[in-house]
Amino acid sequence: MGFIALPRSRPAERAIEFALRAAAAVGIVTTVGIIAVLAVEALLFFAEVSPVDFFTGTRWSASIKPFAFGIIPLVLSTLMIAAIALAIAVPIGILAAVWMSEFASIRARNIVKPVLEVLAGIPTIVYGFFAITVITPLLKATILPELGTFSALSAGIVVGILVLPLIASLTEDALRAVPRGLREGSYAMGATRWETIRRVLLPAALSGIAAAIILAMSRAIGETMAVVLAAGTNPQLTLDPTESVQTMTAFIVQISLGDTPADSIQFKALFAVGATLFAMTFALNMISSWIVARYRNEYD
Repeated sequence: MGFIALPRSRPAERAIEFALRAAAAVGIVTTVGIIAVLAVEALLFFAEVSPVDFFTGTRWSASIKPFAFGIIPLVLSTLMIAAIALAIAVPIGILAAVWMSEFASIRARNIVKPVLEVLAGIPTIVYGFFAITVITPLLKATILPELGTFSALSAGIVVGILVLPLIASLTEDALRAVPRGLREGSYAMGATRWETIRRVLLPAALSGIAAAIILAMSRAIGETMAVVLAAGTNPQLTLDPTESVQTMTAFIVQISLGDTPADSIQFKALFAVGATLFAMTFALNMISSWIVARYRNEYD
C-alpha cells in the first residue's frame, strides 16, 4: 500500500504558523509576568509585615497611624458586595435566560439579548455614578431613609446589574445547547412546559449554569470603579450592608493615584492585596473549569 506524499510547507504557511504560535504565547507570557511581578513585590511587603498578621488581622489602616495591615476587612467587604450582586443577578439572569430560550419568539430574543449585552459594554464608572445618583437616593426615599451616600448595598445592587448580562447570556447558551429530543421526550411523557424546564432542562444545563454563576462572582469580586464610587473607602470590619466599606480593588485604586511613595509600605501593600485578589479570582476560574469538565453532559 502506497503513501500519498504531502506537499512541503511553503514559507508563507510557516510564517502564518509562527504568527499563530506567537499570538497564543502572548497570553501565557503576560500571565507569567503578572504573577512574577506580584510575587516579587508581595515578598518585599511580607519582609516587613508578617503574613500571619496580614491574612488574619481584622484591622486595616494603611493611611492613618498606627498602621495596620489585616486584610480580612477588605476581603469580607469584597465578598459581601459580591454576594449581594449574585443574590440579585442569579435569579433574574436565570429567569431571563429561561424566557429567551423557551418562551420568547425569535424576534423578541433578537431584541432582548443584544439589549442585555449592551449592559456589559457600559463603562463601569457609569454604573458607579448611577449608584450614587439613582440607586442610593431611591433606597433613601423608600426603605432606608438613614442610608448614607456610600454603602455596600448600593454597590452590590449596581454590580448585580453589571454581571446580570453574563449570567443571562451564558445560561441561555447552556439551555439552548440541550438537545431538542430531551424536550420532546418530556412532553411525550405528559410533562408541562414548566415541569420540563425544572426537571429536564435546568438539570441538563447545570454545569453551564454553575460555571456562569462562578464566572459572574469572579467578575463581581474584581469590579473596581463602580465599587469605589458606590461603596466608599472606609476599611471597616462589618457585615452591615448599609455601611460604607472598602474593597480590595478600592484600596488598589486609592494607592495607585500617585500620591504614595514607591518605596513605602503602603505601596508594597498594593501588591500583596493584588496578589490576594489574583489568587481569589484565579481559584474561582479554576473551579468553574472543573465544574464544566466534571458535570458536562454529552449527548449523541
